[in-house]
Amino acid sequence: MAAYAICVRDGQILLSRSPAPDGGPPEWVLPGGGMDHGEDPHDTVVREVAEETGYRIEVTGLLGIRSSHRVFPRRLRRSVDHHGVGIVYEARVTGGELRYEVGGSTDMAAWHDLDAVPGLNRVVPQVDFGLGLWRERPTTGRVVLPET
Repeated sequence: MAAYAICVRDGQILLSRSPAPDGGPPEWVLPGGGMDHGEDPHDTVVREVAEETGYRIEVTGLLGIRSSHRVFPRRLRRSVDHHGVGIVYEARVTGGELRYEVGGSTDMAAWHDLDAVPGLNRVVPQVDFGLGLWRERPTTGRVVLPET
């Protein structure tokens, strides 16, 4: 379980940069991350955005939920059957100053023009799913992305 924030202001979106685990180029992701045991998802997104960006936020709405299921093959061991659930909130920055996370899962945070997002190296399903929710505001809390 994880919680993520869509923070848009003045035509820009706040994103965090995540180093690729395989040493490839870093990827832009929504600020947010994993819930601690017993933590409320609302508290998770507030904490994670502060950790990754330095900003304090106010959650202004629940946009939707992304469920993903993948099986990751392993060479010498059994495959890993992973089911992730990400809750996507809309939020606005209420304080703090932009800074980078040290010693965490991200190494940078920045505002990007919404029109520039397609050109960024990003985890396509996560960022695009969140932006789809933000733009469409479906009553079901779900958008269907085209196959890539």
